[in-house]
Amino acid sequence: MKLAELQHYESITIQCHDNPDADAIASGFALYSYFTSLGKRAQLVYAGRNRIQKPNLLLMVEKLQIPITYIGDVRKYMEEKTTGMIQGLLITVDCQYKAGNVTYLPAEDVAIIDHHQVEIEEIQKREINPHLGSCSTLVWNMLREAGYRIEDSRIGTALYYGLYTDTNQFSEIFNPLDMDMRELVPCEKTLITLFRNSNLSLQEMEIAGVAMIRYIYNDDYRYAIIKAKPCDPNILGLISDFLVQVAEVDSCVVYNESEDGYKFSVRSCIKEVQANELAAFLADGVGSGGGHREKAGGFISKTLYENAYPTLHSEAFFSQRLNDYFDHCQIIYAKEYEIDISDMQSYVKKQVPCAYVEATSILSTGTPITIRTLEGDIDMTVEDDLLIMIGIKGEVYPNRREKFLKSYTVTDKPYCIEEIHTQCATMYEPTIHNRKTGEIMKLADYAKVCIANGGTHIHAKELTERVKIFTAWDTEKYMLGTEGDFLAVRCDDKHDIYVVERDIFFKTYDKAGDMD
Repeated sequence: MKLAELQHYESITIQCHDNPDADAIASGFALYSYFTSLGKRAQLVYAGRNRIQKPNLLLMVEKLQIPITYIGDVRKYMEEKTTGMIQGLLITVDCQYKAGNVTYLPAEDVAIIDHHQVEIEEIQKREINPHLGSCSTLVWNMLREAGYRIEDSRIGTALYYGLYTDTNQFSEIFNPLDMDMRELVPCEKTLITLFRNSNLSLQEMEIAGVAMIRYIYNDDYRYAIIKAKPCDPNILGLISDFLVQVAEVDSCVVYNESEDGYKFSVRSCIKEVQANELAAFLADGVGSGGGHREKAGGFISKTLYENAYPTLHSEAFFSQRLNDYFDHCQIIYAKEYEIDISDMQSYVKKQVPCAYVEATSILSTGTPITIRTLEGDIDMTVEDDLLIMIGIKGEVYPNRREKFLKSYTVTDKPYCIEEIHTQCATMYEPTIHNRKTGEIMKLADYAKVCIANGGTHIHAKELTERVKIFTAWDTEKYMLGTEGDFLAVRCDDKHDIYVVERDIFFKTYDKAGDMD
């Protein structure tokens, strides 16, 4: 759904979920500003048992002059409507119409803008992206696509704070669009500091203290689990930051329950457990999760959880999932690992097109850069022999000229996403960020086509369980393979061990005996 599809409505009511947080308020405020700029009659509202009470939210509304209205008596509010329902369009933000966390308001027409898992299927007008850290990011991107430039720092500050609070002070960001918004919106940082320092109440401090003396600990895998009482999501981060500092704890999960699900925070202090990967594993099938290697988090939809685990209480769920995570995973340190190829087959790389970028064609040698992709940020320094590869699914990875020339034939043909990735819906175009100047460039603008020359021979086998590989070229961050992916090793280097995703593998490799 695009915002342009909603422009024909003259009257638009934007509803936050009950007991709205900063993300809901910010998302609603940005949409309100957009529609009023078009001359529409717009209103920003919320309902529920309680008015906004948290000091940081009251400051946010006051300092940013957000015109949000509390509907204390829904029956009276609806009786004032000529037709007994909201005229025009009702948009629910950071929630889904008729869901458990938002008061039902009858309306002529409804749209949903949300970043949680889909719960309400019946509403056709909707933009839901559970892969984003905040609804603020989703709204920001929709405004950008609509050509609406955010020049008012009040709107930018609201969106920035919405993302800040929903990702535990940015520690649980995992989508490049979240990172882009954080860097690009106009923001008054002094106000963010003011809001941040008014965030915790004495009651929430007590919740954190009580939670930390009631924990589950697994001695074999050195993880801890804590369930906290309902509280601001930032409290979960505060508890988990403290917990992972305990000498016996290598990783931890801290969570609480709300009306619509479970919010959780993950921490890790060992390289064998990346917090973002663990968070995604915990939420698989019932929610979404991600973040950074040391700090991450996620959300589990209560509807999806109860359908999948109708008899399992939450403590048992997290314990079971964590045990599954550690029980069924092999860890390979490629530099020292002696791989057994007796059960592996021989494959040769197909002559498939992909793309490459000469790093020095963009920036000078020695320039610190960040390559931002859907899979995460890659920090590196421009070197004379550095090439940046774009694979057949749009994945990005570094290469060295000597190794590259052995495996690929270069061309001067400009790279075109549509030609190479015909079956790949690119959700985010990779960008290069010059960390010295802040300049941002699209990687595709500098890329050229190259063709795999069929000279790469490997041994490979299909995985039957999860595997983490610390490759010979990166001993600090592992490659993850899951059931159905392929474990591969180059024939000419038995320590060049890596994982190839299943769908990429069959597009890029043939069995050696099947080649013409």
